[in-house]
Amino acid sequence: MGNQVRDRVESARIELRLLGGFGLIIDGAGVDVTPAAQRLLAFIALTPRGAERSYTAFQLWPCNDEHRAKANLRSALWRLGKVPAELVVATKSHLRLAPDVWVDIRHGIAELADAADDSIVAAALPFQALDSDLLPDWYDDWLTIERERLRQFRLGALEEGAVIALKRGRMAQAIQLALAAVAIDPLRESAHRIVVEAHLANGNLFDANRQYESFAALLRSQLGCGPSAPFTDLIELAVGPDHRPWLVAV
Repeated sequence: MGNQVRDRVESARIELRLLGGFGLIIDGAGVDVTPAAQRLLAFIALTPRGAERSYTAFQLWPCNDEHRAKANLRSALWRLGKVPAELVVATKSHLRLAPDVWVDIRHGIAELADAADDSIVAAALPFQALDSDLLPDWYDDWLTIERERLRQFRLGALEEGAVIALKRGRMAQAIQLALAAVAIDPLRESAHRIVVEAHLANGNLFDANRQYESFAALLRSQLGCGPSAPFTDLIELAVGPDHRPWLVAV
């Protein structure tokens, strides 16, 4: 019986989900763990090379003294040890996530990044893998860098998909992907430019000009400057220096 239980545990499918909220899933079933254990798992998952025990304790319990923080860490590890699957590999000095734990922020994002071009576009368009924030209900300082890293990946993936769609003549798809990037970062010129290029490729001069003018107005109000010279040259070449596409001769 003991060997059968061990075999079942060792072959379990373990998933740790951090996008959109915390979730620990073992063989398709959600597993409840304490908030402290959740934060420990998330912190270790975001440091794939492992984290030093004392550093982990101070990051997770910054308001406690050294003795209390380390005691809290031991308690969280003990509680995770009661879960019927190996989640954490612990030594006297370091902690790391068990190698069989699949993590959406690491493995899921990597799978998307390694996908074929068409798969990137197909996945990004309905935002199946890109629309969730990292642990949105948590306010821990140690999440700041990881959230920015995820934001930059999302922007890059959406723009990459938009450029691919643009090159393949899928203008509507390119516009949707680029506008999704604009929604994430309204001041990102590269995303606005893709939208404009797609409209121009479709012959929609009014829509291209409207996108450019909207971005230019936002830049002026937020940063006190205008779009880059290459972007301005692009729209002026298409619609004229007065930006009045409805007056362009047909």
